[in-house]
Amino acid sequence: MATKKTILDFVSMKKNGTPLTWITAYDLPFAQVTEEAGVDMILVGDSGGMVQLGYDTTNPVTMDEMMFMASSARRGAPNTFIVGDMPQGSYEVCNEEAVRNALRFVKECASDAIKLEGGVRVAGRVRAIVDAGIPVVGHLGLTPQSTTSFGGYRVQGKTVKSFESTLQDALALQEAGAFAILLEAMPAEPAAQIAAQLEIPIYGIGAGGGVDGQLVIMHDLMGFYQSFRPWFAKCYVPEVVGKFTDYLTAAGDLRQLGRKERGDGLLVLAKMAIEQYVVDVHTGAFPGDAYSYSIKDEQLVELKKSTKWIE
Repeated sequence: MATKKTILDFVSMKKNGTPLTWITAYDLPFAQVTEEAGVDMILVGDSGGMVQLGYDTTNPVTMDEMMFMASSARRGAPNTFIVGDMPQGSYEVCNEEAVRNALRFVKECASDAIKLEGGVRVAGRVRAIVDAGIPVVGHLGLTPQSTTSFGGYRVQGKTVKSFESTLQDALALQEAGAFAILLEAMPAEPAAQIAAQLEIPIYGIGAGGGVDGQLVIMHDLMGFYQSFRPWFAKCYVPEVVGKFTDYLTAAGDLRQLGRKERGDGLLVLAKMAIEQYVVDVHTGAFPGDAYSYSIKDEQLVELKKSTKWIE
């Protein structure tokens, strides 16, 4: 049986240089197999609005829809640290509404923490939620709920202004009491700078290998989402399909395998894929250069001129 990790464990992992593995799950079967595969943390992301519910963006997702997905995930993974994602409109208006909605994740879904987007502008919300006894993960870089302000889905942190702004936001979230921050769509070099300068863990999704852990979207890892796939997303099915085939061949009586253990289908394949992802994060094979955003030499030279850059 899995043992649920704690915030103290996550801090210790950062200090020890042990990368955290994090993956999204929005329902019982995927949360269940994620726990079985030994992933450290689950995010019930508002990305579920796109990959599960069919919205074009995350913006239409409601709190009630998040409650449905988060409750399902908790039933599937009772012993895994679960973070519920605050959808757009659930925390922007005032501290009281932000706390009320954050509490719904805890009381209705037994979530262990919540995540919200933004830095300096939401620091007051973060402090209010933390003061209510709810752990908070921040989300910086490319924040999907605010893509229109970026001019679309654009890589962040490539300019001095963008890097310094993100670092300022990260420090504000840390000061407000966030226990971790997710950086999205940022080259490895500026992301690693932020991870090195903050005391709390900095995790990445498309932020290179120099951060304190990795997040992937389940439907990217399994190749279940057809609309698009980010540059940093890797489908692990091709890597394990041979192993899955060998496993079925060795089993002999597939009907008995299915009836007795339910071990003849996609959940086994998913577990193998997730386990390989965990191995690759721990060994540093993922994300690697192939699944990280590059930065031009001249851009990096300019970044290093920032007074906030520490060699």
